[in-house]
Amino acid sequence: MSGTVAIIGAGFMGSGIAESAARGGFDVVQYEPDAAVLERSRGRIEQSLARAAEAGKLEGASPDSVLARITSATELEAVSGAQLVVEAVYEDPQIKADIFRDLDRLVPAGVPLASNTSSIPIARLAAATERPERVLGMHFFSPVPVMKLVEVVVSLDTAEEIVGQAEQFVQAMGKQSIRTKDRSGFVVNLLLVPYLMAAVRMLEEGFATAEDIDTGMKLGAGHPMGPLTLCDFIGLDVLQSVCDSLYDEFKRPDFAAPPLLKRLVEAGHWGRKSGRGFYDYAR
Repeated sequence: MSGTVAIIGAGFMGSGIAESAARGGFDVVQYEPDAAVLERSRGRIEQSLARAAEAGKLEGASPDSVLARITSATELEAVSGAQLVVEAVYEDPQIKADIFRDLDRLVPAGVPLASNTSSIPIARLAAATERPERVLGMHFFSPVPVMKLVEVVVSLDTAEEIVGQAEQFVQAMGKQSIRTKDRSGFVVNLLLVPYLMAAVRMLEEGFATAEDIDTGMKLGAGHPMGPLTLCDFIGLDVLQSVCDSLYDEFKRPDFAAPPLLKRLVEAGHWGRKSGRGFYDYAR
């Protein structure tokens, strides 16, 4: 596919998706109602593109030429001409459903409406629209410009043509897609979360230190980073939200957020982005 892609949201994930789409040759309209958030996003993308250029990963393009493909908008109507829309706002089902209801009204029929949700059922978002057949999930991984995988989540009503358009978009960005049914957690988080929560419980019970748990999995299992470091990287608040969604769907204890994770989130210790999680990054 070609044309314009709209990204709803200018946070960490929205910025990464916008950058990746622009690097893939797409014109991008990035919507966020707060102009200050859009400005921060543009600065984040500029820094990321500069690092990519320095590492020789822009494949002949310049940071300025990629950035020029991204247009910022504070009015949702600006996305009405897009050939594909990716929503990447806060992981709240009501906020997302409201956005999909508005997008369904603004964006012509046949244009895929995708959510970057990591845990909310796509059927719940599709139900907010009059055309559920064009709604699907496109779950990117952080940091988006670096991570190659995108989970394409096919809901009960998602049309095959819409899935095909999404997969073409992923391929055009130089990424790899995998298809998954519409179950909370999809493929990766359904496998990853029990492992991460087992590490949290191990620390909580005093079985081993955070450093030794992480070293064990890096040196003993060949993982690039340990589970508690990965938790901090993902964001403990995000992980708790995913845990809650998984537990609500499956009622399995290995999906439940341990008390230690909940207390850290309540204290505002969300990992790298807040300066402290299982490790202290402010030092």
